[in-house]
Amino acid sequence: MNNSGVFTKLRPISLLRQLSNCSDSTCLQALSNSVSWSIYLEQGRITYATHSVEPFDRLERHLRRLSHQTPLLTSEVRVQLRLMFEPDSHTQLIENDSNLRSHPPEYQAISWLVSQQHLHSTQAAVLIQELVQEVIESFLLIKEGTYELAEPLDRIPMICRLDVEKILEHCQVRLKEWQAFVPQICSPYQRPYLLINSKIEEKDLPKLQPDLTNWMKGFSLCHLAVILNQDEIQLAHTLYPYILKGAIILHEADPPYDKLPKIFEERFLRRSLSAAEVRATPTLLPKFIRELVDTKKEVNTTLSSYLDISEENIAPVQQLPQISPYPKENFQEPTISNNINPTSQRVTSATITAQKVHKIVSVDDSPTILKEISRFLENENFSVVTINDPVKAVLSIIRHKPDLILLDLNMLGIDGYELCRIIRNNSIFQNTPIIFVTGNKGIVDKVKAKLVGASGYLTKPFTRAELLKIVFMHLT
Repeated sequence: MNNSGVFTKLRPISLLRQLSNCSDSTCLQALSNSVSWSIYLEQGRITYATHSVEPFDRLERHLRRLSHQTPLLTSEVRVQLRLMFEPDSHTQLIENDSNLRSHPPEYQAISWLVSQQHLHSTQAAVLIQELVQEVIESFLLIKEGTYELAEPLDRIPMICRLDVEKILEHCQVRLKEWQAFVPQICSPYQRPYLLINSKIEEKDLPKLQPDLTNWMKGFSLCHLAVILNQDEIQLAHTLYPYILKGAIILHEADPPYDKLPKIFEERFLRRSLSAAEVRATPTLLPKFIRELVDTKKEVNTTLSSYLDISEENIAPVQQLPQISPYPKENFQEPTISNNINPTSQRVTSATITAQKVHKIVSVDDSPTILKEISRFLENENFSVVTINDPVKAVLSIIRHKPDLILLDLNMLGIDGYELCRIIRNNSIFQNTPIIFVTGNKGIVDKVKAKLVGASGYLTKPFTRAELLKIVFMHLT
């Protein structure tokens, strides 16, 4: 089946419902504002969905959530996953049509986790459902663009099949909940900053968690929620009174997240949901994750009550360890006050962040790169130490005892591989994240980096968002 067309007023819900009645294997590819969405369906059910904005960052966030209940999903496993499967470069526009219809790299990564028994197949189904819901939420907000329906070149090894109607219902409720914060919050990728405001007294506002103020330094609502092990809407609800009072200001999303559609209007909703319905709908992980039991029959029954994942829709499962729930708090739709400070207020030197709790050492013989890294990170109140003489780097690193090391690969006098090996031989730094910063993109370089104990790879040129992503992976 191959169909294509151009839409100016897309009706994503209608389109997905039509595809749910199709018995073919189909890949729906949509393109809007230089972001591409790919939604894979088999026999009218969704097997996977992704979009081109940082798919491995999205996977990392959801793996981090799942790792609280799955001890085998260690940070080392997650780093290895990215080194093995994450492409060296990401483009928002997919140049080759065949690439769209092949297996998405992050889906291959999930399949590898299952094959290596880091994830149980039922846990993988939970993970895919969460990823699909996040992607579909943004897809429902598209208003203009192009689309194509095509048969996948390769059939994706099925982990689960998700009911379209239930996914749509969940996403509509989530979008309705986000609507309660518009216009103050219009994207989960906006970045909150705590401001000094002499007019606001402490008694007027509840105290923020120390962990929250520690990390309110350039990370988006989505990333902060993962750091705090909360749902994004739960976090937005916590911050909303501060935003209304002017104590917290939101910066726009960093590129490339700024390309994703914003939450502005309710025309995408199938019907109007009452406040009671919104409050009654779980905003944390779905109910079935709370009491997964350890027999195949009971697990499938519990899952099917929410996702309609039955015996034929999920890969065979074995005995599953119990997964405990995320903490749940009662969600109440906030009342929007008329006393709102202008959202155009700019963040200045009056911005508050917490004490500099993380020290980062950057080793590079290029003053330009060192200056750029300092600018990117010190604006967010990380303590950055720059070293431009690699020969003297080891002694300086021992003196500063950093929480993370950024290491250039190609330097005069000593290369990054040898320097990394020397640092790792010191027992103090056996568990310190060491990130190579380099223009090399070959698989051989990645293999060598792993052999000498590197924790990750940051490819030049890099953006501020990419640098913060590395920090998010290894310091939170």
